[in-house]
Amino acid sequence: MLDETLLDAPEALARADVRGLLRGVAEAGARVRTGVRHATEAGLEKLRPEGRPRALLVAGPGPATACVADLLGALTGGSVPVTRLRPSGAHTSAGALRWSLPGWAGPVDLLLLVTPDGTEPGLTALLEQAYRRGCAVVAVTPEGAPLTDALGETRGFAVPLAPGPYEIYASPDMPGRPVAEDTDDRSRGASTAGAAEQADGERTAAGASGESATVGAGGSAARRGYGTPAGEAGRPVGAPGTFWALLAPLLLLTDRLGLTESGPSALGALADRLDEVAERCGPAIAPYSNPGKTLAVELAGALPLMWSEGGIAGAAARHWTQAFTALPGRPALPAELPEAMTVHGALLAGPYASGAGEDDFFRDRVEEPETLRPRVVLLREAPPGVDSATVAARDLAYAHDTPLSELEPAEGSSPLQAAAELIATADFCAVYLALADTDSPWA
Repeated sequence: MLDETLLDAPEALARADVRGLLRGVAEAGARVRTGVRHATEAGLEKLRPEGRPRALLVAGPGPATACVADLLGALTGGSVPVTRLRPSGAHTSAGALRWSLPGWAGPVDLLLLVTPDGTEPGLTALLEQAYRRGCAVVAVTPEGAPLTDALGETRGFAVPLAPGPYEIYASPDMPGRPVAEDTDDRSRGASTAGAAEQADGERTAAGASGESATVGAGGSAARRGYGTPAGEAGRPVGAPGTFWALLAPLLLLTDRLGLTESGPSALGALADRLDEVAERCGPAIAPYSNPGKTLAVELAGALPLMWSEGGIAGAAARHWTQAFTALPGRPALPAELPEAMTVHGALLAGPYASGAGEDDFFRDRVEEPETLRPRVVLLREAPPGVDSATVAARDLAYAHDTPLSELEPAEGSSPLQAAAELIATADFCAVYLALADTDSPWA
C-alpha cells in the first residue's frame, strides 16, 4: 500500500531514503557532464576513426547494459546493428558471468564494455577473445579496476566511469547504520528541495537527504552500481544514475564515428534536461505538480502496461519495466504500438481487467486479496503524427474502462532530450514507489 502522506513530506522522504536513491537519480545530469569530461581527458575526442564499424557489440552486467544497447540502437537509427551480448553462467554474481563473441565478429566490429565494477573475470576473458579476433574495444569502467589494466595490455581504450554516491546514508530513523567516511566533499549536504547545485563547476540537481554522508566513488558498492534494501543483504538492484554515467562516453564515441548526433553540445543539452526533470520531480515538489510522484500514485496497486511509440520510447518502456522490478519490486509489461493493443488486449478484458469480479455485491471484501488491475501508460518521444496509433490505443483503453497515463517530452525535444525525460521520470517514479510503498523491500 502506498503511503501518500510520505510523498508530501520531503524531510520524511529524506529519512526514509537511507541508500540515497533520490540523490542518485537527481545527480544524473552531473554524471553526464563528468562522463564527458572523463572521456575528453582520456583522449576520446582525438580519436580518428578510419570508418564506421560493421556492428556495435555491447557487453556488461546488470540492467543498465540492456538499456545502453537499447538506446544506442534507437539513436543510431539502424545505420549499424547494435547487439547486446547476453551473459551466461550458473549464478547471477558478477564473478560468475561469462560473455562470448558471436562467430561472425572480427576486425571490422567494435566491442563496447560497460561496467560499474570492472572486476568481472568474464569481461576480461571477453576482452582476450576480442584481441584474438582483432575487434576494437572501448570500455567505460572505474579507474584502476582490473579491466582497465587488461585493456592496456590489449591496446583497448578505457574511459573512467563518472563516480556516484550509492552507499549508506545517515538517517535519524536508523542511527545504528554505519556510515563510511566520505571521500568526496561534494557529496555532502545535498538539498532536499531538488534544486540545482554547483558540483566541481557543474550544475547538479541534488534531491535527497539534507544530512547525508556517503561512501565515495572508490567504494566497492559504488563500483558495482547497486545497493541493497535495508535488512536484505546481497539483493542487487540497479543504482539510479549509473546508466547515464555509462552511456555518456559512448555517445561521444558514436558521434565521433558518425553514427549519432551526440557531440559535446548535444550532451550538454542532455545534462540540462536531466537537471530540469530532477527539479520538477524533486522530493520538495508537491505531487500535483510532480510527474514522478503523480505517476507513483497512479501506478500504486496497478499492473503497468508500458505502451510505446518510437524506438526511443520503446527503449524507455523497457527501462521502466526494469526499474519497477529492481526498485519497488513490481511487475510491468512493455510492448510497442500498434502490436501492444493485440499483445495486451486480453489483459484489458480478462480476469485482471478493471471491474472484473465486482458483480457480486455481497462478496467478502475483507478477506479478498488485492488484485493488480492493468493501467496503460503511453510513452511517446514526439507528438503523435497522422499515422500514430495513439488515438486507437486511447480508444481501446477507454472502451474497457482501463485507466490511462501518458508521458511525452516537451515539443521540439531532441532524441537525446526525449530519452532523458522519459527515462529520468521513470527512475523518480520507481524510487518514490520504493520509498512510499509499505510492501516495498526498501520500506
